[in-house]
Amino acid sequence: MTQHNCSLAEHYQPSEIEGKVQQKWHKNKTFKAVEDASKEKYYCLSMFPYPSGRLHMGHVRNYTIGDVISRFQRMQGKNVLQPIGWDAFGLPAENAAVKNKASPAPWTYENIEYMKGQLQMLGFAYDWDRELATCKPDYYRWEQWFFTKLYEKGLVYKKTSSVNWCPNDQTVLANEQVVDGTCWRCDTPVEQKEIPQWFIKITAYAEELLNDLDTLEGWPEMVKTMQRNWIGRSEGVEVDFTVNEQTLRVYTTRPDTLYGVTYLAVAAAHPLATQAAADNPALQEFVDECRNSKVSEAEMATMEKKGMATGLFATHPLTGKQVPVWVANFVLMDYGTGAVMAVPAHDQRDYEFASKYGIDIVPVINPADGSELDISEQAYTEKGVLFDSGEFSGMDFGQAFDAIAAKLEVDGQGNKTVNYRLRDWGVSRQRYWGAPIPMINMPDGSVVPAPEDQLPVHLPEDVVMGGVTSPLNTDEAWKKAVVDGVEGVRETDTFDTFMESSWYYARYTSPDYDQGMLNPEQANYWLPVDQYIGGIEHATMHLMYFRFFHKLLRDAGLVNSDEPAKKLLCQGMVLADAFYYVDDKGARHWVSPLEVEVERDDKGRIVKATDSEGREVIHAGMTKMSKSKNNGIDPQSMVDQYGADTMRLYTMFASPPDQALEWQDSAVDGSLRFLRRLWKMVQGHLAKGEVAELDTSVLNADQKALRRKTHETITKVTDDYERRYTFNTAIAAVMELLNHASKAEESSEQDRAVLHEALEAAVLLLSPIVPHICSELWTALGNVDDVVDAQWPVADKSAMVQDEKLIIVQVNGKVRAKITVAASASKDDIEQLALADEHVLKFTEGSTIRKVIVVPGKLVNIVAN
Repeated sequence: MTQHNCSLAEHYQPSEIEGKVQQKWHKNKTFKAVEDASKEKYYCLSMFPYPSGRLHMGHVRNYTIGDVISRFQRMQGKNVLQPIGWDAFGLPAENAAVKNKASPAPWTYENIEYMKGQLQMLGFAYDWDRELATCKPDYYRWEQWFFTKLYEKGLVYKKTSSVNWCPNDQTVLANEQVVDGTCWRCDTPVEQKEIPQWFIKITAYAEELLNDLDTLEGWPEMVKTMQRNWIGRSEGVEVDFTVNEQTLRVYTTRPDTLYGVTYLAVAAAHPLATQAAADNPALQEFVDECRNSKVSEAEMATMEKKGMATGLFATHPLTGKQVPVWVANFVLMDYGTGAVMAVPAHDQRDYEFASKYGIDIVPVINPADGSELDISEQAYTEKGVLFDSGEFSGMDFGQAFDAIAAKLEVDGQGNKTVNYRLRDWGVSRQRYWGAPIPMINMPDGSVVPAPEDQLPVHLPEDVVMGGVTSPLNTDEAWKKAVVDGVEGVRETDTFDTFMESSWYYARYTSPDYDQGMLNPEQANYWLPVDQYIGGIEHATMHLMYFRFFHKLLRDAGLVNSDEPAKKLLCQGMVLADAFYYVDDKGARHWVSPLEVEVERDDKGRIVKATDSEGREVIHAGMTKMSKSKNNGIDPQSMVDQYGADTMRLYTMFASPPDQALEWQDSAVDGSLRFLRRLWKMVQGHLAKGEVAELDTSVLNADQKALRRKTHETITKVTDDYERRYTFNTAIAAVMELLNHASKAEESSEQDRAVLHEALEAAVLLLSPIVPHICSELWTALGNVDDVVDAQWPVADKSAMVQDEKLIIVQVNGKVRAKITVAASASKDDIEQLALADEHVLKFTEGSTIRKVIVVPGKLVNIVAN
């Protein structure tokens, strides 16, 4: 007999269960991860949060996915590490501090404490002993140390680069702080200013970052494509034109069009533009305009193309002809050489610019199929056959590419080269709330890294944010640094916060190690991460720097793998209905969906919506939950109302993890009802007393059917968790099993034994998703260990073998009977049983049987007249 703990309350009360279960996990340090060479490890990591103050539903979804995977892998017998921490530096903390005339540090630490409580309330299986915050000196100390090592290796350098500058506040602005070309704080027009900044040579790893994408089989193809495009490898030719005996170098992927060059365009910040503008006020004005309108590469494509001739001419390397040099707003100094060769006949942007300014358009490529060339309306951009190109006429693209490159090389006027769109990573931020860059400016003009015994370079936390310059700029005592007896001045810039998030995953493996950045033994036990989870919006920044840093750590001898994460899951966004009304002045006011009453048509579409004041509001559709649209749902209030397990169940059931989740209040109610039903079924089953041992040799057909359903469900759910990551279909399969079980008899000992097995399986299969209720139910069902330490169920193949089959019998195409036959029955046996069935005889008596069609295992069709 199975003993069970029958102390299950009559009704499911999440508020009573969840805190108690979490307390037990906390007390027992249930989720503490310890290296164990005898066990297969599994490192599951969700991207760590910024401590903004409160969790939002996107966090809940992201962290629930990671927790479900972690708990499943633990039940599979693996040694699981699932850590959490805080990406704690950054601009929002500064903004909050300016608003409150305070320091960002206490605001950040208070938020961490509050959000930590929220994560614990959701029951995530984290090893809290590994918690880290990137704003703590014991974390950023090693980042500073590593930066000095990269500097020694020649992978770090300083150069002047353009930034957004507010002349009124005398401060640098992030791109997000420039609103319509003005400062977000004081509305002053923003200028571009060249200032010295620190860079890390990610371009030195461009080829490896590109090639190793092919090894990342567990990453979404979309992310890999985005990274390939971001790296942007191209093969081309560098060509040298001559301007006043100076070399002007350009890069082109189309050397076959070289004879069609009719002008060169340089960036406003190019030395030639500066030189030409010195005695040309109109040009100077245009150069200033270009330099002060910071545009991204994406905006370049759509903005109006403007230019002005410099009055300078360049000598063409092959023809010796003079080609005019223009300043153009579509050439960026930071990309390539800051100069481009323009072939209007064969490049659409060049064509539009040449047409606008009356510059010659000279075609040199004919269509390869021999059709007539037409450039009357637009450029011909396909590859084809060269003409009017001297000795290269008649060649196709491939032949011309090699021949022209060879000619330029022989003449010392160019060479073949591989180019990347990827730029070196600028890590300087003119901000206070970040990790100080550990470099010191010496009186002789040199720059030296802070000596190791001066690390960490502490960020003073007791400051007041005035809202203009960084407190570091005015802290004379902090800025003083002595190296080998000579006094220098500390760098007052801080690191880009992407620095901290590029190696946190590795520090989790040895968060308390104080002898170095990582303990290689621990790091190499846990790394690489087996499953990484986060949003697709990080595809090209964080996920690129994350991969780059891993290679830097490898080359420093700290890790021995090439990539940081084997598999990547990008979760979909959380969407909710958004509503607004327009006031008398035409301004939109967004109303929380929680304050809106809606009427729907028979298809469930919203036809009318009114807010709490009875005002009719406009439904703007389902959009991403956001503060700006006031359509976020607070996880805290949902947990208070429904419990953590209901929230977890709903976020996993509403859609597959990689697709958008459309929030529906009614579906949250449905999730709670299901958990109540599960509780009631187990409670009702236990109330009937002890359960006999299962004896599979004596089961009747109904008992076998329920047992078959149980083991088919185990098979399906295991595949959904392990391979497909479709937790929604796993939940649906368990719901189906419980429907089947709810109709089962409980009159005999074996009825109860088979039902007991089905209920235990359901609890185990749901436990990664709803661990609190399953912990209670598992114990009540008579198990000693907590459900988190239970083994994942394994399907019994013999239970899934059907020894009987249900056959449909039709007479003249209409269903007249259903018969049960042995699974091994022959066609003849099935035919005889069908013809002898009393329901069939009613329709065949007195008729002639013309034909009997038997489809084994499914159907018998009798044709009679």
